[in-house]
Amino acid sequence: MGVQDFLAPTAFVDSAAPNVVEFAQRVAGAEADPVARAVRLYYAVRDDLVYTPYCDFQSPDTFRASAVLARGSGFCVGKAAVLAAVARAAGIPARVGFADVRNHLCTPRLRALVGGDVFYYHGYTELAPDGRWVKVTPAFDRVLCDKFEVRPLEFDGRADSLFHPYDRSGRLHMEYLRDRGAYADVPMSDIVATFAREYPRLMEAGAPAAVTQFRKEAGR
Repeated sequence: MGVQDFLAPTAFVDSAAPNVVEFAQRVAGAEADPVARAVRLYYAVRDDLVYTPYCDFQSPDTFRASAVLARGSGFCVGKAAVLAAVARAAGIPARVGFADVRNHLCTPRLRALVGGDVFYYHGYTELAPDGRWVKVTPAFDRVLCDKFEVRPLEFDGRADSLFHPYDRSGRLHMEYLRDRGAYADVPMSDIVATFAREYPRLMEAGAPAAVTQFRKEAGR
């Protein structure tokens, strides 16, 4: 598939949804340069949507961009889908990418629910504002990064921006273990099957009443 094939809406990267189109227009509609549009959209998705790993993973709305945007919160895959959707709505080719990672700085509750520190299908977004793919992770918002003492990821629209390997104190933060590739749409069935096998307790926990629960756990 060529770069331009990643502009059309899909089931989960539903870039034609009214709230997705409105968000893209409000955040980046006045910006003529596609690289600058990509940067504006990244920061808006990163910080306007609360990150939470506690979701109803059986629900398609956990993975669908328009639903995550309407809810104002989501986990890494949902936020990656939002960034891909608003980018497409702004005329920027976009796709969703996945990797297995080791996260050294998760909370005790999340570690217990996951059964360790390996996270499968960590979601990120690939954008091609100037015809060349760059990888960017919009998952952790600035407030959460401050609580974890991790520098929030910056993005200039031209270079990859994945997770920092160390936090502000020099402790290990994130290791990428296996790249699972990039897709035009979110492979929900594969993700749910993997989570059900690897994270049965997390699947059973569901979503808490407060989307800021993870922030509270991370508070220092």
